[in-house]
Amino acid sequence: MPSQLYDIAVIGGGINGTGVARDAAGRGYKTILFEAGDLAQGTSSNSTKLIHGGLRYLEYYEFNLVRKALKEREILMGLAPHIIWPMRFILPHAPHLRPKWMIRLGLYLYDKLAGRKVLAPSQPVDLSFDTVLNKSFESAFAYSDCWVEDSRLVVLNALDAKERGAEIKTHCSVTSVTPDPEQGVWLIETSKGEKRYAAKTVINAAGPWAGQVLYQSHVEKKSRRTLKLVKGSHIVVPKLYQGEHAYILQNEDDRIVFAIPYEHDYTLIGTTDVDVGDDPHTKPEIDAFEIEYLVNVINRHFTDKISEDDIVWTYSGVRPLIDDGNSATKASRDYELRLDSHKGLPFLSVLGGKLTTYRVMAEEAVDKIAHFLSHHGDHWTASEPLPGGDIPHGDFASFLSEQEAKYKWLPYDLLLRYARGYGTRMDDIVGKATSINDLGANLGDQVFEVELEYLCVCEWASCAEDVLWRRSKLGLHVSDATKSEIEKWFKERRDVISN
Repeated sequence: MPSQLYDIAVIGGGINGTGVARDAAGRGYKTILFEAGDLAQGTSSNSTKLIHGGLRYLEYYEFNLVRKALKEREILMGLAPHIIWPMRFILPHAPHLRPKWMIRLGLYLYDKLAGRKVLAPSQPVDLSFDTVLNKSFESAFAYSDCWVEDSRLVVLNALDAKERGAEIKTHCSVTSVTPDPEQGVWLIETSKGEKRYAAKTVINAAGPWAGQVLYQSHVEKKSRRTLKLVKGSHIVVPKLYQGEHAYILQNEDDRIVFAIPYEHDYTLIGTTDVDVGDDPHTKPEIDAFEIEYLVNVINRHFTDKISEDDIVWTYSGVRPLIDDGNSATKASRDYELRLDSHKGLPFLSVLGGKLTTYRVMAEEAVDKIAHFLSHHGDHWTASEPLPGGDIPHGDFASFLSEQEAKYKWLPYDLLLRYARGYGTRMDDIVGKATSINDLGANLGDQVFEVELEYLCVCEWASCAEDVLWRRSKLGLHVSDATKSEIEKWFKERRDVISN
């Protein structure tokens, strides 16, 4: 037997896994999480980056999912106001696709199901003086949802789990999960191979790999398809329009595409729905058809046209949807908690789900597994802010003003980036510095050594990609020379540690 026994072992370091680990650790369960790569390296960093109810899901009568997601918007905004904030969405009316009465009814339900306190209600919009959209659009509707820095949400859940006692093992893939009924535990082996781990219960939150983990766990003897794997791709182009509002665009195939302000200088466009079969290992990449699809949708709606040459970045992710027999577009975005066992040893799999409902899913998952463990604590995650989110009254503007007065010597762009990325934890980065020179070496474009050190020590960053594309989106803003300096910094750090 391994020397340490855990109450809960979580497999998967995406939003579901880190959300479960946070909830479990906060209830007093001895928890360990295994992630094969970096946190949020798969699906969770490749979303459309919205906390939303899913207006179009009402067409498929998924009222329970929409209600649950809408209730979560303001809860999550209160937990992390530095990385989650309100966003207004404009829906141009296309009469040949959906009549006005249908949209009005959908938005009425959206407002009523939400239980709003902060977010503004929906309303009609006159496009008479609009110069952004094509003149064929005469009217529109506006409603509210929220924006989220998705990969940072994952990291903050992991960080909070760690600070509440959980162990977080990144770059540590699980190679076997074997039941030991005599000892009453699951035995877990990893790619690092230095030791085995024992846990009373296992929660499989491996996203697209959840079906594979389930099959390898000895819970079921034959493979059966439980998930539909769907690729969603996005493109990023130079800013298409002024303003902080987003557009939700109806397409001829009944799908919708978002155009969203992104990283100050860009517009994010997505997503697609492409069935990719059963193999989660293929690294998803956008294809020519998806690029053409997204470009055409934008050009049908906007006066300023784009082409493939305007694209500055693309990303793709595989979403694990419950295989309910529907097409990729119509497949449910809800989650299923599947409880299996081997001779009384519980094994819970999280199948499907969406970013918005991760917290309430984690709550339900820990509730289910708690029946097999000594009781520790009650529900708590709805009221305790995530790291950096303890901003008084969730008022980010006031917090930013206070930080500006506190750190008058920080360039405003850098101050804003620190405040948005780290919230109140930016004080941990800046520390006792009283001038820009106290932040350590400048690797270029105001990327200072103290930030990199913080990301390594506190947020599990281990290479330049972790910093440039997951802990931030600096990859869109810094020069190639700065990227090279960051890569060099990580190499030198690894050399020092190894010696």
